[in-house]
Formats: sequence, C-alpha cells, structure tokens
Amino acid sequence: MSESLDALELRIAELRARVRRAVREGDGGAARTLRGELRRAEKAWDATVTAEESASAAPAPEPPLLPIREQVHRALALLGVPASARLIVAVNDAFFSRALRGSQLTSLRRDEERSFRASPYARPYYLCAALTDRLSPARGLLADSTWASERRVLGPLSPRVDFLVSAVRIAEHLARLAEPPPGALRLLTRMAQNIPGAAEGLAPADPVTAIRAAWAELEVHRAADAEQRAEVAARAGRQLSDVEGLFGAATMSTLRGAC
Repeated sequence: MSESLDALELRIAELRARVRRAVREGDGGAARTLRGELRRAEKAWDATVTAEESASAAPAPEPPLLPIREQVHRALALLGVPASARLIVAVNDAFFSRALRGSQLTSLRRDEERSFRASPYARPYYLCAALTDRLSPARGLLADSTWASERRVLGPLSPRVDFLVSAVRIAEHLARLAEPPPGALRLLTRMAQNIPGAAEGLAPADPVTAIRAAWAELEVHRAADAEQRAEVAARAGRQLSDVEGLFGAATMSTLRGAC
C-alpha cells in the first residue's frame, strides 16, 4: 500500500471520529462540514486505489497470434487424426493459446475448398474434410490434406480408434513437458474417463497410465480399422476427383455413376 493511501486512511479515520463527536455534541454545522471533508477524502482514496489497480493490472504485450487456419493446423498436427471443432479448440486452449473459438471454424472448410478449386495445390496444405465410407464429407470433422488418404477416411471403427489415438497423442505431448499446463491435464483427464483403466475416479490422469490403457484398447480395434480404411481409401482413389478426394463427393449421384 502506498504512503498516499496510508495517509488518506488515517485522515478518513480521523474525520469519522470528529463527525461522531460533533453529532454527540449537537454541533450540526460542524458535523455537515466534516462530512463534506470525509466524502472528499473517501473519493480521493477510491481514485488512488483505482489508479494503483490499473497500473498493476496492465497486461503484458501479447505475441502476434497465428492466423486461424494455422492454429487449427497446429492442433491437428498434435492430434494426428481427423478431429471436431470442439476438440481442436480444446487442444489449442490447453497447449497453445485461448485465441480460437468454435464459431471461427464454421466456414473454414468451405473457404479451404473454394481456395483449392480456384488454385489447386497452391498451398502447402489444406484443411479438408474427413470422408465417410460413402465418400461424403464427415460432418464437423477436419483433416490435413497432407495426410495419407487412409488417415483421412473413416470406417465403422474409426471414431473410437481416432479418439484413442487423440488421447495417446495428447498424453505423449504432456509427458514431454517439464511443467504440463493445467488445462491440458484436465483435457486428458476428461478423455481418460472414457477409456477403461486410464483413470482412477475423478483424479487427474497420469499420462503414462492413459497411454498404456489407450493402447490396450487400440490393439483390439487397430487391425480391423486399418483394413476398413484401406478399402474406403481405395474406392476414393478410383471414384473421386482431386477436389472430391479432399472435400468429399458433392452428391450421391456422383457415386452411383462411378460404381
């Protein structure tokens, strides 16, 4: 606390005592005068506190933020599998920054598709769609165009497999950090609740335990999922154009004509 605040607080205490004394003595004129001085002293105290709070709370300069598509690309690179906007935002919040919102991703895939159609392969990567086994875009899932097609397509087991892979990748990233961010540990803990043996109750998840438990289940599904994805990717390679291979078949009639 500064000397000016100390002095003001002493002055306020003194004035309050003098107001009480004037009231007890029935000196209304002195009491009114003293109350005016008291109000001015209290206003000065408030102004001084506000000024000190503003000085101490001045934010440090923030580094320039990455463009939205680069923030999304960075989160996808960490996850390594197609992901929803919600998970992408959660990963970005947990490991990188809080500058990304789900609403900002709403039109991102459409923008990327327009860019690809206007100038194919002009960018080093595109944020594209994951493709269902019908070769249509999977609703709400984004992928990286540089991934092999087997990673960008989905079979019946793929949602569970990709969830487990995401948990492993997040846990591995946490395990490499000397001081894991609390938000990242909370994210892993939430995911671990849905993996048998990955967490004990609501206690924070241990990354090593989570990795071990996720891999134990992955071993059950991985081979079948890889076979299903390879079949979908092979059909996509035969039936889809370049733009459809990244962003999905436009209509089912496209697929019927190709069969």
